[in-house]
Amino acid sequence: MGKRKAGHGFTEAPEDFLVVGPDFRLDRIDPASTPGFTGSKSDGEAILAQRDPHLADLQERLFAEGKGGGTRSLLLILQAMDTAGKGGMISHVVGAVDVQGVQLAAFRAPTDEEKEHDFLWRVERQLPGPGMLGCFDRSHYEDVLIHRVHNWADAAELERRYSAIQDFEAHLHASGTEIIKVMLHISREEQRRRLAARLDDPTKYWKYSPSDLTERKLWGSYMDAYQIAIERTSTPYAPWYVVPADNKWYARMVVQELLVAALERMDPQWPAPAFDIEEQKELLAQS
Repeated sequence: MGKRKAGHGFTEAPEDFLVVGPDFRLDRIDPASTPGFTGSKSDGEAILAQRDPHLADLQERLFAEGKGGGTRSLLLILQAMDTAGKGGMISHVVGAVDVQGVQLAAFRAPTDEEKEHDFLWRVERQLPGPGMLGCFDRSHYEDVLIHRVHNWADAAELERRYSAIQDFEAHLHASGTEIIKVMLHISREEQRRRLAARLDDPTKYWKYSPSDLTERKLWGSYMDAYQIAIERTSTPYAPWYVVPADNKWYARMVVQELLVAALERMDPQWPAPAFDIEEQKELLAQS
């Protein structure tokens, strides 16, 4: 992956210093840190707002390219423990672009129909079409995370799924889909604070589930499952980025920059008209 010039508040490009490498250790990453950025929260929020138009312009070009016959797309995969900020990421970052060009899918517990098929079946049905920015709120990685933690799949089946995911993502990449995989890495302490805030706010009761406390007891097992899944499935064509997420504003800045970087690499082009411009100007003048 080539180096991109740093800027916009970062000392170096986030896609370079947050990408998972061969020596990756999740337990060495501080969820409260803001690597590569020395500014304050207000600085970060200002930069986020300033970069919105550029992201929106790039996404519009991709959407237009698709309408003009292009086949490329971009897929953002968000994985995290509960309360890590996936919903806010979608509304504050992805929500800054034209919704016509966004394809959002949220993966929860599979339905009875989905259980009758292989785990990737429901994911394939939600892939972004040509010119679209796809966003997965959770994804096929649930099937190697929660299934490992709860022993719903044995070791052989988990190994099959890791390999199937690599093949699936390689095929997507070869077909013209750029893939960005983000783990929003929140601390157990910060999750406690966010869950407590939900219990103190009647407008947030609907976001709280008693089952959250059950999953919290398995925190260590989840971190182990993330470590293994990220190690096994981070590839040059579909890299993982582990983003410290205790500070929501920082995580949003990073994901915004990852999207910008991917779209700049893709460099989508405005499609050429399928009609004669001058002829249409004349016809319009006569109408």
